[in-house]
Amino acid sequence: MKKVFLILVIFQFIGCAELQQVVNQLPQGGVLSNEQIANGLKEALNQGIKKQVSKLTLKDGYYKNELVKILLPEELQKVDKTLRSIGLSKLADEGLKAINRAAEDAVSESTPIFVNAIKNISFTDAKNILIGNDNAATTYLTTNTQTALYNKFNPVIKKSFSKVGADKIWKDLITRYNNIPFTKSVNPDLTDYVTNEALQGVYTMIAIEEKEIRNKVSSRTTDLLKRVFALQD
Repeated sequence: MKKVFLILVIFQFIGCAELQQVVNQLPQGGVLSNEQIANGLKEALNQGIKKQVSKLTLKDGYYKNELVKILLPEELQKVDKTLRSIGLSKLADEGLKAINRAAEDAVSESTPIFVNAIKNISFTDAKNILIGNDNAATTYLTTNTQTALYNKFNPVIKKSFSKVGADKIWKDLITRYNNIPFTKSVNPDLTDYVTNEALQGVYTMIAIEEKEIRNKVSSRTTDLLKRVFALQD
């Protein structure tokens, strides 16, 4: 960590002749350009998307992944519990599976949005990310893309609900629940809920890969990744 601070200070505060003297005293390849450092961070995030987020697009990518599985919102947990108590466990299971299927479908259509969002990382951003904590790059991506991605994801989730039959399943499920005597009717905005949960799942998977790259040399699969992340070791 001290090494990366030293190199960044060198870039910003000393002249060319003095810089060359410092470079001559460093191990070969020890100094990277601003562009290389930024590209290294972009490469790490792209690797996270390719290696980890792609898993979410597969069948059961959310449903059988306990790290990102979308559970029922609080107001619907009582629906699930009540249906199971009267012998409708299969219907409750189908309802839970349907919202996870919608998320899986949405990610498969929306992954390019994340790739494009990475392209604008500047050297200043990269510098702060490199000296940050294990999920600094993921936090940057979340902060700078969440609102725009929500606006892109939401209609995809809505379309996916129809495509995978989640809208019909949940309409049937909630109708049955609301017809049970002495229960209070519910009608939650599942599209908004699943959109946010699906996005969180994507960021979770990117963070997993970022941590791997930061802490395991074997996860740095290219020369650029090895050189850039060696600065923070």
